[in-house]
Amino acid sequence: MRIFDPHIHMTSRTTDDYARMAAAGVRALVEPAFWLGQPRTSPGSFTDYFDSLIGWEPYRAAQFGIVHHATIALNPKEANDPRCRPVLDLLPRYLDKDRVVAVGEIGYDSITPEEDDVFERQLALAVEHDLPALVHTPHRDKATGTRRTLEVVAASGIAPERVAVDHLNEVTVGIVRDSGCWMGFSIYPETKMSPPRMVEILKRYGPERMLVNSAADWGVSDPLLTLETGTAMLAAGFTEDDVDRVLWRNPVEFYSQSGRLDLTGAGAGADQPTFAGSSIKRGGG
Repeated sequence: MRIFDPHIHMTSRTTDDYARMAAAGVRALVEPAFWLGQPRTSPGSFTDYFDSLIGWEPYRAAQFGIVHHATIALNPKEANDPRCRPVLDLLPRYLDKDRVVAVGEIGYDSITPEEDDVFERQLALAVEHDLPALVHTPHRDKATGTRRTLEVVAASGIAPERVAVDHLNEVTVGIVRDSGCWMGFSIYPETKMSPPRMVEILKRYGPERMLVNSAADWGVSDPLLTLETGTAMLAAGFTEDDVDRVLWRNPVEFYSQSGRLDLTGAGAGADQPTFAGSSIKRGGG
């Protein structure tokens, strides 16, 4: 089983996690910029963090044969802090980097006017830089936040197939599917989605435009829940091809829209993207 984790925060994980993931079949991943738990008080702290996402973490992952890409953004939670708003002016220099394959995580935490503004501005950056967008839906009042998310996406002019709406559940998956956006699911040991719940969603909606991730942040989480989801799919009667589609080909298809996805070094069978318009593009190094 080959695995591409499309949303995992390796900054919060150890090298032991990288070793476990490689042994489990994880060959590639995307690490989105996110809230680190401790409030950041100046744009300079984001600069250091973004530099780590495109420098140190790809090096760390490569030691275990895992290809690392990133998404860059001002996250929804810190969008409410006026000290962080100048980060928006820093983003263009990072959105031109080779291994940045989307603008993200963007979207909502508490569904405030400040978050509205930052979300809209970063969707505009995604259009300007010809990048997909990875969107975070709020953990509270999720249905309202997801509906608002889809309204803002539709008004932005970005094509829905270039948007992944993440942290979905049984309540929100249907409206996102109907919008034409990709559907993202974070699998956790105690919260959000579980492998059995994910299998039931796949039974109902099928594997098209489905992205399954472990997120694996600084809370109680497990970077191998992608593998557990694939195993649960097989036990439920899905084919190996279905599992490969969900855990490999779907994230490759979504992120190849950036034109920057480079899976060189991801191991045997990790073919380069072959989707329309997905040739490897070299941005600013």
